[in-house]
Amino acid sequence: MSHLSELDALCQRFADPVRAAKYQRYFVEGYDAYGVDIADPAWVAARQAWFNAHRDLALRGFLDLGVELCGTGKYEHGALAIWFVAQFRDRLGPRAIAGIGRWFDGGVRNWAHADVICGELIGPRLVEGAVRFATLNPWRNAPQKFKRRAVPVSLVTLVKATGRPAPLLTAVRPLLHDPEKVVQQGVGWFLREAWKKEPAPVERLLLQVKDTAPRLVFQYATEKMTPAARARYRRGR
Repeated sequence: MSHLSELDALCQRFADPVRAAKYQRYFVEGYDAYGVDIADPAWVAARQAWFNAHRDLALRGFLDLGVELCGTGKYEHGALAIWFVAQFRDRLGPRAIAGIGRWFDGGVRNWAHADVICGELIGPRLVEGAVRFATLNPWRNAPQKFKRRAVPVSLVTLVKATGRPAPLLTAVRPLLHDPEKVVQQGVGWFLREAWKKEPAPVERLLLQVKDTAPRLVFQYATEKMTPAARARYRRGR
């Protein structure tokens, strides 16, 4: 039996269709899930036991397995891919981030997986200096919308830690006019957090694109501003 088949059988053991139906409403892109309760101690123990038995796959093997897991579209499969690689987080460098990029190319298809990858795998390594944010620049042109979203969402972690948004604004600028809603939300989220740290450069950027960028970017970016401040970014003003 392949690793993928073993893990699928494991997920089926803990399946709960009622639970899966409950969370469907949070995923407009679709939610193909078994409904596993990830906090169930029995699930946690079973997941850990499988990992322990296959630890010799090492980081590279788990990155490759992640391509298969994310490619199925099953929610729990993607969550397992993330959890496995998180066990090696201190070893994630540019090559490993490129390996994670393959997950997006072949399968990451919801905001939850995308954002957890950014918050638990990529973002911390940016903060620690193991990966430079320019490593993500090619992702800005990716055909997969969640891979593009991963750029600003990963930078949220970095800007919160460093408080220096100005260098990062150049990195997200090519995404300011992205046509996809999930990318616009990610860009707006980053700009909101950047504005909290250093308002002036963010405000200058917003003024430059206020008549051309999607309004959803501004909705998120200006959320913490006063009504009077938000009014500066209305089109035509």
